[in-house]
Formats: sequence, structure tokens, C-alpha cells
Amino acid sequence: MKHQRIDRIAEEVKKEVSRIIREEVKDPRIGQMASVLRADVSGDLRHAKIYVSVLGDDKERASTMEGLTRAAGFIRKGLGRALKIRYVPELSFILDTSIEYSVDISKKIMEVNRQQEKSNEND
Repeated sequence: MKHQRIDRIAEEVKKEVSRIIREEVKDPRIGQMASVLRADVSGDLRHAKIYVSVLGDDKERASTMEGLTRAAGFIRKGLGRALKIRYVPELSFILDTSIEYSVDISKKIMEVNRQQEKSNEND
């Protein structure tokens, strides 16, 4: 039962953090192509890991992560206003590169398929 509550709170944290980053944070370092993928909230609701994906080069990723780290207090304050829970978790932002990895794997698979088609046509 407790696990379901934490999962629901984690989902609400994800939604609200995403909304706050998109609508309220005015830091120019945070890119427009940053998206919150997942939020993991600890069992005591004191800490939350926010997994963020940033499309762009390494410089944009670093800049966005720095901006999010600097804005963590502001985002936490907005989260406290939006969610009516006793403890508002401390936020830590983690860069998630799983989307870029899956796109890279997909490109490699497509390339292998094209090479196989070309070799089948030549036979």
C-alpha cells in the first residue's frame, strides 16, 4: 500500500517539476529541449531524483544541468505550493541519456538492414 502512494507521489512530482521548468523557470541556461523522464522519490519522501533528458550537444546538456541544479530551490518551492504533502523532497537532477542511446542503436540497426538489403540485391 505504501509503495503505491510513493509511486503516485513520484508521478505527481514528475508532472509538477516538468511544468515548473517549462513555465516558471526563466534561466537561459536551461534549454527548450529538456524534458523530465522520471522521478524517483525515497520512501520517506525526503529526497527525489529527477531524471532529465536534454536534446543537443554536450555543451547544451552541461549548461541545462547546471541551470537545473541552480534552480533546484526555486523548483522545490514551487513543488511545495503545488503538492499538499508534509515533506517536499530535496531535488537532485540526473542527466538521462537513454533516449540518445536508443536513437543511436536504432540508426545502427537501420544501417545494418540497408547493408543486408544491398548484399541481397547484388546476389
